[in-house]
This record gives sequence, structure tokens and C-alpha cells, in this order.
Amino acid sequence: MTPPETASVTTKPAGAGTGPGGARTPRGLGGAAAPLRGLAGLAGLVVVLQVLPHSGLVSGDYLPPASEMARALWHLLAEGAFWTALGDTLTGWGLGLAIAVAAGLVAGIMIGSVPVLRAVTASTIEFLRPIPSVALIPVAVLLYGTDLRSVLLLVVYASFWQVLVQVLAGTQDVDPVAEDTARSYRLGGWGRVRYVMWPTALPYVMTGVRLAATVALVLTITAELVIGAPGLGHEIAVAQTSGAVPQVYALVLVTGLLGVTVNLMARAVERRALHWHPSVRGKG
Repeated sequence: MTPPETASVTTKPAGAGTGPGGARTPRGLGGAAAPLRGLAGLAGLVVVLQVLPHSGLVSGDYLPPASEMARALWHLLAEGAFWTALGDTLTGWGLGLAIAVAAGLVAGIMIGSVPVLRAVTASTIEFLRPIPSVALIPVAVLLYGTDLRSVLLLVVYASFWQVLVQVLAGTQDVDPVAEDTARSYRLGGWGRVRYVMWPTALPYVMTGVRLAATVALVLTITAELVIGAPGLGHEIAVAQTSGAVPQVYALVLVTGLLGVTVNLMARAVERRALHWHPSVRGKG
């Protein structure tokens, strides 16, 4: 859980901020300005990418202008192969994330509910968790070749630990008073999980899912790029081999947009699932 913030000396009304000269400004204005600042930063990046190749500092052979990237992206959007590759990437990402979240939840609740089981598995978890998923690429290729299962092996392995560690942390954060109350009401094992452990662990679970969603996307594209499995990563490798530099950057931009979209979706789900939690209500 997010630790409580240190209390400040002065307080301000919830709906207002302090502007220049001590004048109060509505909080909504600051919230409306944030997207504008983000768009301004994005526009600045586009200008830099457009100007840099013409300045002589970077060769246009390695960094084409933003206009060429946009033109290449427009051509990609008109090709059926691009949408097929995008579907392959989203399929690998979605399936891998779903399997990892389900396995992490079940394993985390089971291990966290039994102190002896947690003690027995602690060293094993700490040994396996730091192993980079990319180190399993040779194993994945030997087992499944360039099949979707190779992608799933890497994605599930990397994302599983993100969820499991967070669930275990959540199960350890259960209030002892709540535990004693559950015992006094003679709640069974399922009742304790549902009414005591789950509400406490849910914020941790959502953090794990958000982290796992990003990690899953990174590993999906990495597997496609290195192994050659169908998807956007494979298309990047093909474009790079054929010397289509603008197309490479266009595909990289697509993966970046995918990452932003995944993060926004995960945060929206997190806010929806934790609408009752003080950390979310305080942001409203």
C-alpha cells in the first residue's frame, strides 16, 4: 500500500490551489493543463526528429525525418500484413498476460495463506525470480521453435513473478486485528481469503497486473524480434534487414503507442477496481 504522506504545515481546500499572488485557482485547471503540456512535449519531439536529420548532426540514413516516418506509418496502416502482425502481437501479449495473472493469483494466495508453505518456497522464489526471461530464449526455441508457444513461455515466465511477488506482499499486509475478528466470527479458510485477505491484497494485485502488462508487451515484442515469431517484432527485424529505415522507426513508434495504451488501460482498470480505496479516492 502507498504509505501516508507526511502532514504539511499548511492545508488547502480540496477543490482549490494557490496561484500567483496567493489567489486560489481551481484544481480542474491544473488537471486540464496536464494533457496540454504532454501534447506540447510530443510536438517538441516531432520537431526535433524533423530538424535533426537536416542539421547534419545525424545522418538521414540512420535517422530519417519525422515526415518520412509518418509517411511510412501511413503506408503500413494500408497493408493487411501490418494488421496481421499487430493481431499476432496482441494475441501473444493477451494470452501470456492472462495465464501469468491467473497463475500468480492462485499461487500467491495459496502460498501466502499457509505460513509453512511460504517459508518453504521463499528461497526457491528468490532463486528463480531474478533469472532474465531472455535467457530462456534458447530453451523456448528448442522446445517450440518459432511457434506462439515460444512467445508464451517467455511472456508468462516474466509476468508471473510480477504478480506473485505483489500478491505475497499483499497477503503479508493483512491487519492482525482483522484476522482476530475473522477467527472470533469463526470464518473458514475461504471466508478469510474473501473478506480479510482479498480486500487487503487487491491494491497489491492491481499493481502487479499493471507491471505484468507492461513486461508482457516488452517480452512479446522481444521474442518476436529475436526468435522470429510472427508479430510486430518480426516485422521490425525484416524491415531492418531489408534496409527500410523509415519503416523500422514507424514500427517502433507503433510499439511505443501500444505501450502507452496498455499502461493507460491498466491504470483505468486499477482505478475502477480500487474506486473504494483511499489512494484512488484521494485523486478525485
